[in-house]
Amino acid sequence: MLDRLDEPMNLTQPEEVTSFQDEVSLTQMDVESLWHPMVQHKKYERTPPKRMDKANGCYVTDSEGKEYLDGVSGLWCVNVGYGRTELADAAREQLVELSYFPLVMSHSPAIKLAAKLLELLQFEGKVHFSNSGSEANETAFKMARQYHAQTEGSRRYKIISRYRAYHGNTMGALSATAQAERRAKYEPLVPGFLHVHPPYCYRCPFGKTYGSCNIECASSIENTVIHEGAETVAAIIVEPVISGGGVIVPPDEYLPMLREICDRYGILLIFDEVVSGFGRLGKMFGHQVWGVKPDMITLAKGITSGYLPLSATVTQQHIFEAFLDESDPTSHFRHINTYGGNPASTALSLKNIEIIETEQLPEQAAKMGAYLRAELATLEDHPYVGDIRSKGMLLGIELVADKETKEPLPGNKVGAIVSYCLEQGVIIGRNGSTVPGLSNVLIIAPPLILTKADADLIVAKLKEALNSQI
Repeated sequence: MLDRLDEPMNLTQPEEVTSFQDEVSLTQMDVESLWHPMVQHKKYERTPPKRMDKANGCYVTDSEGKEYLDGVSGLWCVNVGYGRTELADAAREQLVELSYFPLVMSHSPAIKLAAKLLELLQFEGKVHFSNSGSEANETAFKMARQYHAQTEGSRRYKIISRYRAYHGNTMGALSATAQAERRAKYEPLVPGFLHVHPPYCYRCPFGKTYGSCNIECASSIENTVIHEGAETVAAIIVEPVISGGGVIVPPDEYLPMLREICDRYGILLIFDEVVSGFGRLGKMFGHQVWGVKPDMITLAKGITSGYLPLSATVTQQHIFEAFLDESDPTSHFRHINTYGGNPASTALSLKNIEIIETEQLPEQAAKMGAYLRAELATLEDHPYVGDIRSKGMLLGIELVADKETKEPLPGNKVGAIVSYCLEQGVIIGRNGSTVPGLSNVLIIAPPLILTKADADLIVAKLKEALNSQI
């Protein structure tokens, strides 16, 4: 969630020109008609939300003509930047050729995209399309449960995820999500979802220090499997880097250890790469940073750079083959999505991936992410900066009121820092609506086309914002 600081609009001023009348009309319609996500609307009675009208590259322009550097890529998705006419052209051409047909049959863009994804992932397997990361994860959970039922005849149904992780907002995906504020008032949720401690070195739940620990954040998951009964656990789902929960980067040993645990107990390993996919962490896919191969991968956001809705659940071939049994009328995957794999979305995705490859954006993310991290190092001595974490073009700055005790900086001050940056023309994020009292991590995840000048602007405005709250 992005905190906003919106300038009040005086609706009582004389209406002098048609454009101003139109602006007032749109503002009124917004407040009267739209239910915006992740925000308390009471404030919109005083201050209507900003409206963005244009965008190009790393920048968006609001209805008053003010330009902002988008330091979070929309919702961490506009990997190739805004205003790519070649993406619009790809979608338009496909809409003219074949606007829609469900994948109970087939069409060329979906076929080509599925093949391309498997090529990039170096997978022998299958691709199932949906519209969002939430739906991709729902699909993975259903596949995992059915897979075990049809290979072992077992009641493996439990899904293990980590505290602070976000996996979506549909009821199953929200059940995997372990952020108390997002779950509040929607419980009870779907049974069978368990949560374990994250690999959070800055606030190690085991009281250890990296370098003198045994990676208990991983080994403790094996203890959970044993105590729950391995025969009941279907899958473990993790983001390579916990993103919305505060950019929590695991120790290098962590993901290989998870792979070993899953192999030892016959558990499927699902990587949620909704944020980390398509170059964000400095490789085409996040798991490639650690050289660990999952059984299933969920993809969204960067798959189209946010230009159209699309997501994918990719499985290894042995999982797909468990669904091949004509003697059992319930053995096929009984799950359909009206818009999943839409021709325009898949055609656009192919062009998006072409841009990512041609412009070497994963390499660019690694290079510029390292530059941005080095520049942010100048903030490490600031009294409010407790920890800076990064991987590629995904960076988190944890703010504290006291460096010794690691007491989190109060939410109003964190919000004021985000708002100051917005006033100064730089959009940054924070881990809002996660854990009570711990929404204190600033998030920077700009488009992968970021320049040094753009990075310098982010750092400069962030310094000003931090100093404004002392």
